Amino acid sequence: MKKLTIAFFALALGTALFAQQKPAVPTVDLSRLYSDELKAHMAAVRDAAMNSDYAWQQLAYLTENIGPRITGSPQADAAAEYVAAEMRRIGLDAHLEKVMVPHWVRGAETAELVQWSHQPSGVRQKIVVTALGGSTSTPADGITTNVVVVRDYDELKALGREKVTGNIVLFNVKFDTRKSQAGRWSDAYSEAVQYRGDGAEAAAALGAVASLVRSVGSANFRLPHTGWSKPAGIPAGAVASEDADLIADLAAQGNLRMHLTLTPQLLPEAPGYNVVADLRGSEHPEQVVVVSGHLDSWDLGTGAIDDGAGVVMAMQTANLFCSLKIQPKRTIRVIAWMNEESGLRGGTGYAEAHQAELINHIAGIESDSGAGHPLGFNAKITAASADWLKPVQHALEPLGADLINVVAHEVGADISPMSKAGVPSFGLSQDARTYFDYHHTAADTLDKVDPRQLQENSAAMAVLALALADMTEPLPR
Repeated sequence: MKKLTIAFFALALGTALFAQQKPAVPTVDLSRLYSDELKAHMAAVRDAAMNSDYAWQQLAYLTENIGPRITGSPQADAAAEYVAAEMRRIGLDAHLEKVMVPHWVRGAETAELVQWSHQPSGVRQKIVVTALGGSTSTPADGITTNVVVVRDYDELKALGREKVTGNIVLFNVKFDTRKSQAGRWSDAYSEAVQYRGDGAEAAAALGAVASLVRSVGSANFRLPHTGWSKPAGIPAGAVASEDADLIADLAAQGNLRMHLTLTPQLLPEAPGYNVVADLRGSEHPEQVVVVSGHLDSWDLGTGAIDDGAGVVMAMQTANLFCSLKIQPKRTIRVIAWMNEESGLRGGTGYAEAHQAELINHIAGIESDSGAGHPLGFNAKITAASADWLKPVQHALEPLGADLINVVAHEVGADISPMSKAGVPSFGLSQDARTYFDYHHTAADTLDKVDPRQLQENSAAMAVLALALADMTEPLPR
């Protein structure tokens, strides 16, 4: 017992000495960073956002008057021109920055099961299919061949070239809805979307004549979800979840044949445009805080949640400052990115064109997870920087949007190039439990956005942007 007591005493003494030697974590003087005027302005911006329908009206125009905005399309160009003109109207200095973008055009898309075990005479079954961006075309009258079903790349590899060559491969990879409902929607999406992005390339390497994926989404509405697929020289498509189950069940019974027609075209690259609009800073105009969303969308729906909502949140940020006659000390830069969906040309092009200026980019903010209730922000910042943002959290607490989650991963696709250059970056963290129900489908339309939640998101982005622009010192890198 005596030895045990001595051991405990030694452990306690060592812990105490370690605690004395451990350097104290410096505390930040928030009263030095945030003036009373800034805190009052943050509250005023929050409240004004919750009483404004500006963001909703802008989203309605983008989605209904202009419509789908796939890169290379007239709608994408019209949207860029519109956003630039609207930012000029409210008082910003706006211009377009050209980037070359993929120009992919959807064609016919049909699929039908034509032969299977225990098939009644004269019966065929329609399959709901859509082409994936980057897909090449079948012949105009389609192809008819066997379907082989795999659940992952290991199963594909196990089949080998002998069983894959000349056939259609279906990657039947289910979206993990339990993870999504538990708030881990990003993990669920990442696990499934790799087969949409790279599946065609893997199937083509073993001689497949076409590749299909189970739609990457969290709901069974018999809606196919499109998205980008790395061009692999073979047609690539997505089938509705229910049809993926049907194909898998029938293939397990024996030989299964499908007639597939996909006739998209990958045309020569076309010019696309980032919209860049500045509300010039009053004291440090060379220092920039970016607020942004991506303007391009897929062509099945009208791109309301992905990502018209993010664009209008950024537009509303500038509109609120102009309406309230608040001129931030640093420049607020609204960016509507082009080509997030099929290559990230807008984000990478901007970082290259503004490389010399990135040292003066104080922060980048992006919203690209829909328009569900905002929880706060995922932040790729230093751990110490989180303490600097406590007044932001206080201002957003009434909305339930006060989380600051410091992460090591990228927080927004378009702002990732500037983030990699050291710019503190923030991505709105939203309730996305239903986001992947509609993501990349024909159902991504204005009615999926709740006007009040859009106001909440706009308020969160604007409050954070104002704080970053008006703090007496920029966030440490």
